[in-house]
Amino acid sequence: MLKGFVCFGGVMGALKYVVIGVVVVVVLATALVLLPTLHRVPVQYVGSPGYEAFVPDGQTINYNGRTDPEGDLILSNGTTIQDVVWDGQYSNTIIQNHNQIVQLNNQFVGQTDPVNNQPYVPLQDFYVIKGQVPVEQVTINGQTYYVIEANNINPGDIAGFYTYDKWVPNFVAAMNTPGTYAAGLPGNSPVFQWTNTTGTAAEQTILYQDNIRGFFGRYVLVLPNGTIIPYGAGTPSGSALFNFSSPQQTYNPSS
Repeated sequence: MLKGFVCFGGVMGALKYVVIGVVVVVVLATALVLLPTLHRVPVQYVGSPGYEAFVPDGQTINYNGRTDPEGDLILSNGTTIQDVVWDGQYSNTIIQNHNQIVQLNNQFVGQTDPVNNQPYVPLQDFYVIKGQVPVEQVTINGQTYYVIEANNINPGDIAGFYTYDKWVPNFVAAMNTPGTYAAGLPGNSPVFQWTNTTGTAAEQTILYQDNIRGFFGRYVLVLPNGTIIPYGAGTPSGSALFNFSSPQQTYNPSS
C-alpha cells in the first residue's frame, strides 16, 4: 500500500506540474494576445514599374514609437488608396514640408497674383515613388492603415513635388503617360501672364520657392496633347527622377 501510495503521489505531483505548466502557457498566450493593439498583414508591393505618389493630408499618427504622416497613395493606374501612413526614411521631411506648404497657403491663398491679377490657389506637396511601393496592412485599435515601408525603397526612387492641389492626380497620370516630358519656364515666359489657373500656379511655384528652403519652381509637365501642368520640386530629390526634379529643357508655348 505504501508503494502504491508513493506511486500515486508521484503521478499526482506530475499532474500538478503539468496543470501549472498549462496554466502558465495559457496566461502567457493570453497576454500576448491582449497586450498588442497592432495586427499586421505581410508586406505586399502595389503599383507598377511606373510612378506612384503619396499625398499627405496634414494628419499624423504615432506608429511604433514614431510620428508618421498620413495621407493617400495614388497608384499609376489612377487608383487611390486612403488611410496610408508613410513610415521610415523622409517621414520627418514630409511632415515639415507639408507644414510649410500649409503655412504658405494660409498666407497667400485668396490674395491676388500681381502678374496676372488672378487669386492665388492652394498648392499641395506630394512624394513620387518610381516603381512598386512596399505596403503593410496594419490594424491599430480597430482602424486599418496601409503603411508604406519607406526604408525598403531605394532613396533614388523618391522625390518631392508641389502643384495646385486639384492637379495632383493629373500630375501622376501625366508622369505615367508616354511622351510626357518636364521642362523649365524662362523668367520672361508668357505663361506667367496667362489669366487662368495655369498662369497663377506657375507664378505661385516661384513664390513658394522663395519661402521654402530647398524647393524650386518654374517647372511644367508637358503632355503629348500640349497641356501643361506647372509644378515645383523639392526634397527629397531622388536621382531616378532627376528628369522631373531638375529638367534641362525649356518650354516655349509658341513652339
